[in-house]
Amino acid sequence: MKNDSVSIAEKHQNRIKLENSLQYLMDYFKDSNINSLSKKFVVNFHHGALFNYPTVFEPRMAVLEQLKNSGSLRYFKSNELQKLVGDISVAIQNINDRKAIESSFRQTYLTPFLIKHYNSDFEIATRKLGARNLIEFITNYENSNAEIPFNLRKSEIFDAGETNNMLSLFAITYRGTRTIQFQKYIELNAELLKLLRKEYHLK
Repeated sequence: MKNDSVSIAEKHQNRIKLENSLQYLMDYFKDSNINSLSKKFVVNFHHGALFNYPTVFEPRMAVLEQLKNSGSLRYFKSNELQKLVGDISVAIQNINDRKAIESSFRQTYLTPFLIKHYNSDFEIATRKLGARNLIEFITNYENSNAEIPFNLRKSEIFDAGETNNMLSLFAITYRGTRTIQFQKYIELNAELLKLLRKEYHLK
C-alpha cells in the first residue's frame, strides 16, 4: 500500500505533464506552421502523443486478492478496515476499466495518426546517439543543447481541426481518470494506511 501510494503520486504528476503537453499541441496546431517545428514542439509531441507507460498505474494486487479469495478478511476485527479493503478493490477495478478505455482510444485514434504522421527518422537518430530508450532520451534532450531535425510526415494532408478534436478528447479521458479514479484511490489508500497503522501499530 505504501509503495502504491508513492507510485500513483508519480503517475498523477506524469498525467498532468501529459495533459499540459496535449494543451501545448492543441494551441500550437491552431495557428502555427507545422513545417517548421521547434524543439519545444518535439518534446511536447512525444510526452503528449507517444509516451503512455509513465502514466500507467499498476497496483500490486496479489496480497489484496489473497485476502479476499481466502476469506482472510474476516480476521480483521474492524468492520471499517474490512469495508476499506473492499472499497479499494473497487477503486482499483475502476482504474483498470479506465485503463482499458484509454488503451482503446490510443489504438483506435492515436496510433493510426502516428502511423500516418510520425517521422521515425527522429527515433532512429536517437538510437545512433546511444539512447537506451526514447522516454529517457526526450527527458534529457529537453535540457540539452542538442538539436535533431523533426517534422510531421504527410503534412499536406494534415487536418489541424480534426487533430485538435482527437487530442482534446484524449486529454478529457486522461484528465477524468486522474481527477476521479486516481483521486478516489489516493484518498482510500491514505485512509487504509492510517487505519492499518492505528490497528496494528505499524510505522
